[in-house]
Amino acid sequence: MDRIAAAALGDFPENTAKVIEIGPGRGALTEALLQGPANLTPANSTKVVAIEVDPILVQYLRQKFREQIEAGRLELIEADVLKTDLAALASPGRAVIAGNLPYYITSPILERVFASGDGWERAVFLVQAEVAARLAAEPGSRDYGYLSVLTQVYARARILFDVPRAAFRPAPKVDSAVVLLEPRDSKVAWGVADRDGFLRFASECFRHKRKMLRNNLAPRYGRERMDALEQGRLRAEQLSVAELAELHRQLGAA
Repeated sequence: MDRIAAAALGDFPENTAKVIEIGPGRGALTEALLQGPANLTPANSTKVVAIEVDPILVQYLRQKFREQIEAGRLELIEADVLKTDLAALASPGRAVIAGNLPYYITSPILERVFASGDGWERAVFLVQAEVAARLAAEPGSRDYGYLSVLTQVYARARILFDVPRAAFRPAPKVDSAVVLLEPRDSKVAWGVADRDGFLRFASECFRHKRKMLRNNLAPRYGRERMDALEQGRLRAEQLSVAELAELHRQLGAA
């Protein structure tokens, strides 16, 4: 967990006073985060806000970190992260977000992070290895899909290091990886001003991943129009975010 905390904190931005941890569990990462980044003195100038939905774990964490809570260095919030306003927790300023994300709700959690707008400085997540590959995938690879586009519209994604299943006790059935997300201005990067509209379009493009775009998009734009486009003979996985954005503009999608 020390490596994950170090990746999350790094050279802590001067305008960031807070780390938001999603799903602290039994507090292994929490403990590492509370050590604070090397470039802040004293280390206790860093505050950790941990969001945990399990009331039994919340009680355990309150006992384990009683001193840090009393000192104001740790705030425990018993809540579902999918119903939590992350931007409000980060305010004032911007927060670093970290956590070990369960596979089955990784996508909804990422959407929640992205929905927080300018409330985050960067995010470092431990996720299932195949999910990490999808987040950072390039077009043309078998891992590239809608989740890749969703992530890359909002952030630059990079896999920092792998974490084998043997590193955990008890060992899970899958390997994991740590991924770094840094906010991206989609308008500057891709010319995408209406991200919601573009992502609805991208979702349609990937509806049936192995089908050509003309088949996925014909119900909305018409077969004749799609047949006239060169991109119509390609699959969505062959187009970069920039190329999907250009096709979105060509079709005048709302």
